[in-house]
Amino acid sequence: MAELQEVQITEEKPLLPGQTPEVAKEAELAARILLDQGQTHSVETPYGSITFTVYGTPKPKRPAILTYHDVGLNDKSCFQPLFQFADMQEIIQNFVRVHVDAPGMEEGAPVFPLGYQYPSLDQLADMIPCILQYLNFSTIIGVGVGAGAYVLSRYALTHPDTVEGLVLINIDPNAKGWMDWAAHKLTGLTSSIPEMILGHLFSQEELSGNSELIQKYRNIITHAPNLENIELYWNSYNNRRDLNFERGSDITLKCPVMLVVECNSKLDPTQTSFLKMADSGGQPQLTQPGKLTEAFKYFLQGMGYMASSCMTRLSRSRTASLTSAASLDGNRSRSRTLSQSSESGPLPSGPPGHTMEVSC
Repeated sequence: MAELQEVQITEEKPLLPGQTPEVAKEAELAARILLDQGQTHSVETPYGSITFTVYGTPKPKRPAILTYHDVGLNDKSCFQPLFQFADMQEIIQNFVRVHVDAPGMEEGAPVFPLGYQYPSLDQLADMIPCILQYLNFSTIIGVGVGAGAYVLSRYALTHPDTVEGLVLINIDPNAKGWMDWAAHKLTGLTSSIPEMILGHLFSQEELSGNSELIQKYRNIITHAPNLENIELYWNSYNNRRDLNFERGSDITLKCPVMLVVECNSKLDPTQTSFLKMADSGGQPQLTQPGKLTEAFKYFLQGMGYMASSCMTRLSRSRTASLTSAASLDGNRSRSRTLSQSSESGPLPSGPPGHTMEVSC
């Protein structure tokens, strides 16, 4: 009788007791769906607890996209229209996302007790390492609006090795001067906190037009159950320090930056893409998600990611228009400036350090 040999078989992913392969596959699919819907976490920091929501799974050798919202908003009201936009789906499939809520701004947040000392914007920036350590993420691409753009910039100045790129929308890097303070105090005598915050978020033209979008966000802020918390974040923003950006000095952002609308003059032009968006208003991620998505995709390509990405619908329509125009005028020059309007075809990919102008 032949001698039997014992063979050890080890499963790469052992099943739970009584679990069939079909059940294991269903569990894995359910876990993936849960990740796509977002998992909310809270972590303690030296300046209090902070809440954030993670979407997707980490991709090897790719940074996380980390967002930080403006005053009066939270991660959903600030970024949901942008990240739910159809052409954005290609981007979010390639990156894990972390949407940070400033303390007390998350949905269902309790009102802070009277006398609570809200963190400064510098301290909010110092909370970000605790988030990355908790998630075991080494680098990020930051996307910030207003106060959130300031927070991410401050973080990038103190932790440059962990920031691969920044998208800064309507950042004001300067502290309030005496004239600003006087105007702010006078406005506070005649306007409510919600109206002052709306004046920060949107242009006067938008507010005068009182569109459906303005009515929606006026209602969100005015009836916010955590309005006292929002006021604390607002006060921290108005007490911000000057970032002291200077071209050619050590105090500047070292990573590629896509600037939307403001603050072009103080940043290193070799590292900065400046995006002008006509008729975008104060919150282009809400009013022009398509154009912002297009610019963001080219920005990522310039950083070396998504090289084989297909063009957005907006780019395809522009390219079609350009092709039609070229067929009518065969002698037209094919050269393109780095600053382009809607008649000039798709935005160029390539290294940062140029102006990208998108017009309606």
